[in-house]
Amino acid sequence: MKILIDNGHGVNTAGKRSPYSGYGAKPALELLEYRWAREIAAKIYLELRQQGYDAELLVTEDQDIDLATRCHRANLTCNVLGKNNVILISIHGNAFGNGRTWNSARGWSAYTTPGTTKSDTLAEYLYRAAEENFAGMKIRRDLTDGDSDLEASFYILKYTLCPAVLTENFFYTNVDDCKYMLSDEGKKAIVKTHVDGIIRYIDSL
Repeated sequence: MKILIDNGHGVNTAGKRSPYSGYGAKPALELLEYRWAREIAAKIYLELRQQGYDAELLVTEDQDIDLATRCHRANLTCNVLGKNNVILISIHGNAFGNGRTWNSARGWSAYTTPGTTKSDTLAEYLYRAAEENFAGMKIRRDLTDGDSDLEASFYILKYTLCPAVLTENFFYTNVDDCKYMLSDEGKKAIVKTHVDGIIRYIDSL
């Protein structure tokens, strides 16, 4: 199984940063999503490789690579290996509000496209790992269709051939979530959640 790890946005993406980083709103929590997502993606990649899994970073550039190019890269791999032998995880931090002030929105979540696919199964393993690793943190779910993941037609999910899940790893527009995202404890838990969920999904096949 080839595991493609995608990281959200790029150095040139407007916004996508904590209220302090964008507008100086105290407390002074400096988080730029492109940098944070690349750090987390690299840690997930390294941990999977160390455990003997075939992981690859989809985007190694700092600048934002457009979504069509990201999907094209993923689908080239699918065409070579077969779409059932590839999975994609896209790593993001969440945000809410106008970006100028801290707010109360919190939590971790995972998205798949509408309908039932193998992506839902992968997401469910990630949710189970999240329950184990994010003690005391909010986990956001939509149980209306019988599983935990939220659904949206995000481009990176809709136009890749393989099972694909986009994770929103807490809100960097919330003080408590942002502190967690920046902490060693939080980073380790986020990485472990992805690694555990991915491995358990692969083992289930």
